[in-house]
Amino acid sequence: MKSISTKLCLLFIFVMTSMANAQEFQGKAIYESKTTIDMSNFGGGRQFTEEQKKMMAERMKQMFEKTFILVFNKTESIYKEEEKLETPGAGGPMRMMGNFTAGPQYKNVKDAQLLQEQEFFGKQFLIKDELPKLEWKMESETKQIGQYTCFKATAVKKVDDMDFRSMRPRPPKDRSELQDKEKAKDSTSKNVMDEVEVPKEIIITAWYTPQIPVNQGPGEYWGLPGLILEVNADRTTILCSKIVLNPDEKETIKIPSKGKEVTREEYNDIVKKKIEEMREMYGGRRHGEGRRF
Repeated sequence: MKSISTKLCLLFIFVMTSMANAQEFQGKAIYESKTTIDMSNFGGGRQFTEEQKKMMAERMKQMFEKTFILVFNKTESIYKEEEKLETPGAGGPMRMMGNFTAGPQYKNVKDAQLLQEQEFFGKQFLIKDELPKLEWKMESETKQIGQYTCFKATAVKKVDDMDFRSMRPRPPKDRSELQDKEKAKDSTSKNVMDEVEVPKEIIITAWYTPQIPVNQGPGEYWGLPGLILEVNADRTTILCSKIVLNPDEKETIKIPSKGKEVTREEYNDIVKKKIEEMREMYGGRRHGEGRRF
């Protein structure tokens, strides 16, 4: 443990010294994100054919397997999804889920600032919050990711209740109790959210490299003495597949500015209200057009 700590300290000092004279340092990292979804208990008591299950699993895979680009310098970064054409045939609820795709996310580790553009059902929002800080625990394990020596760190993270990547089927008993309560209030209502739950906390495992001494990483992850190359968060894995340091053509890190400014909590409330509206519309309570958003 002591030798690893000494090794980490010396490596960090060496890299910091070698890059101290670098002017306008910038890097670009490509990340592949994958989420494992348990489809076995979705649908409550409804029965799906093997073909339907296969189709649902494929569409969920397309929705949660994405490529992201992180452009960073010593204090700022912009993290955005690689643009792709919409998958043909992804209609209905799957098309609706596309409205939850996150827009460009800006982090300023010096000012602890987090900004994210988000389009939701045709309306533009600018989510503005303080950069969430995780209490990282430095572990003794190391591993190689590409040409970089990475060190392990773990943390406990509170989960956003609108984090679709962490949603999972409720146990049958819990789901039945919630549905019984819903029926008692209104026999015609049917809430798909009763079938899923989100854990309150998850364990985050990150692998970072002091060879790139910046406090940056994919998504909202940051705060380690080196670029985070891999994150394991519940059922989601984010892995760096390519890094370019000091490219000949540097990219401008633009601070997001479009949309109505809201906090994450305010934005989640807006999403919940829209889900309730869609639930009522698809549940048959209203026919024709739903309320205007």
